[in-house]
Amino acid sequence: MNTIWIVLPILTLLMFELGLTLRVEDFRLFYKRPRPVIAGLVGQLLFLPLLAFAIGFIFRLEPLFFVGIVLIACSPGGSSSNIFSMLAKGDVALSVSLTALSSIITLFTIPVIMEFATRFIGNMPGVDIHLPVGSLIVQNILLMLVPILAGVLVQRLSPAAARKIHAVLSKIAFPALIFLAAVFFVQHRETIAAEFGKLGLCITLLILSAMGGGALLAKAMRLNRREERTLVIEIGMQNAAQSIAVASSPFIFNNDIIAIPAIIYALMMNVILLIYVAIVKRR
Repeated sequence: MNTIWIVLPILTLLMFELGLTLRVEDFRLFYKRPRPVIAGLVGQLLFLPLLAFAIGFIFRLEPLFFVGIVLIACSPGGSSSNIFSMLAKGDVALSVSLTALSSIITLFTIPVIMEFATRFIGNMPGVDIHLPVGSLIVQNILLMLVPILAGVLVQRLSPAAARKIHAVLSKIAFPALIFLAAVFFVQHRETIAAEFGKLGLCITLLILSAMGGGALLAKAMRLNRREERTLVIEIGMQNAAQSIAVASSPFIFNNDIIAIPAIIYALMMNVILLIYVAIVKRR
């Protein structure tokens, strides 16, 4: 089974569902409360990719896994983070704004970061990884920007219909992502089992360090507790479907091995953040 024909509709569905929830006010939050928005974007767009580079370099990851872990780190925050922020009693408006902004901004930052990553790893002997930047930009526009804009348009033209569609899609989106991870896991179980020790440790460190970095950024910017919880979740939760789409796409990397870090990330991310939400709710 070619997983690309599973991941493409799932990613499109997730982005359309995100668009259904967006309003103009979500993008204006930057002007009303710039500090938490800046802190969140710095954490997602700068801190997380640098962290992935450092972890990949220190642990001497295989070139394809190195590219994969950087890819998941520079992907935008997933729409599921809004639900986790709500469960953790965080700032949901901030969560939605960060998800919206990161989904748009990363259309331009992913090609830059991944071009640097592939050139960096390509300097190693025996490594032949190339990134067709133009194809990446076109795919991101078609699979992310267009569905988001379509969702926003539906929401603007018919808010009642958008609410009904969102109610259905919000129940489908997360199981669809888990289904994708499960199919991918089964297809590549031997490779994942062989590499899970080292790669699983790196992914866990990435998630925990990202969450810790979110807490430190919140304290440095003197944010309140609800904003801090949201930053911890937003910086710790990335869009695994986007990473898998880029890795598996026949127009870009066309390599399922590059997607393996994103699959492990999707599984570990939900477990770790559910534990975090449980701890926060107890407090």
